[in-house]
Amino acid sequence: MALLVSGAVHLQSSSGSDATHDVIVLWELRNKANIQFGENGTTISAVSNKAYVFERNQSVGDPNVDLIRTINIPLLTVVDLAQLPLLREIIEAMLKTYQQKLFVTHTVHELLWGYKDEILSLVHIFKPDISPNFGLFYDKNGTNDGDYVFLTGEDNYLNFTKIVEWNGKTSLDWWTTDECNMINGTDGDSFHPLITKDEVLYVFPSDFCSVEGLPAFRYKVPAEILANTSENAGFCVPEGNCMDSGVLNISICKNGAPIIMSFPHFYQADEKFVSAIKGMHPNKEEHETFVDINPLTGIILRAAKRFQINTYVKKLDDFVETGDIRTMVFPVMYLNESVLIDKETASRLKSVTNTTLIVTNIPYIIMALGVFFGLIFTWVFFRLS
Repeated sequence: MALLVSGAVHLQSSSGSDATHDVIVLWELRNKANIQFGENGTTISAVSNKAYVFERNQSVGDPNVDLIRTINIPLLTVVDLAQLPLLREIIEAMLKTYQQKLFVTHTVHELLWGYKDEILSLVHIFKPDISPNFGLFYDKNGTNDGDYVFLTGEDNYLNFTKIVEWNGKTSLDWWTTDECNMINGTDGDSFHPLITKDEVLYVFPSDFCSVEGLPAFRYKVPAEILANTSENAGFCVPEGNCMDSGVLNISICKNGAPIIMSFPHFYQADEKFVSAIKGMHPNKEEHETFVDINPLTGIILRAAKRFQINTYVKKLDDFVETGDIRTMVFPVMYLNESVLIDKETASRLKSVTNTTLIVTNIPYIIMALGVFFGLIFTWVFFRLS
């Protein structure tokens, strides 16, 4: 079964601290493949394939032609690597030879899907785990994010689609506490049935009323998820190196690239991140992540996953390439990934829901009819008497 998701990619084009953006709309095609049931029937393994198709009519401009000027993330990655004693002299020589700049200009297509970077290509010789190519979605089109093992819910319906293993691991090794390394929840494509309104739902991201007349519970990502609190201290890498609320440093799982995640326009983040960049206007309607779920079936009716990719920049006296830039979290792009159940599927689901409600209410209907006819019988009996 394939899932069609619409995603709007907002690429930031900046000079100094003024930010503007172009919008590229993509269709995301998802499907589960290599599906195999476990021996006891309580687990199922699969991969989640993703492919992206450019939607020209809804996009602004041509990604193969339009140019974006933005921060040089490969340069910042290499500068961070220069902190390693064995690489420092080599990297300093490379930067002097190739005269890298802090800001670069590339086409939208190159920034999204990748280009070969000359500095990364040289570093790749000494550190093969560093790819010579860079792109915000490099190697993400027509691929999957690894092997999953899910619970089928046969032993307990509450375990339906919960992840118990990812890429052969039952926990991560990126963060500094066991709690933060937990693989917890589903992959966000589906949830268990019979959801209660006060229930907390967990989603494991390897990288969130009423719809069409169907009842739904809306779940939101709380501000606490990116808050600078003791509960989140395990996400501070190195240990104790915590950033202010609203952002998350994920460089540890991005080959050392200084990538910082946040919600779009630094929504729910500390004010200092918002005020550092002109053009940031965070608001709930456009930047909140949410998911609307039918409580009876656990099926997603509508959802919007919104996040922003930033990079951490600071002036380093030993590297003239960093210029006089202020220390800041610099926005590069944000993604609005949304899905809405189609009318045909909604109609079928509504029919199933109504039938289920009737079936579950049959005992109460029978009881009501029994009481009703009992009252009539009593009335007739006394009338005849």
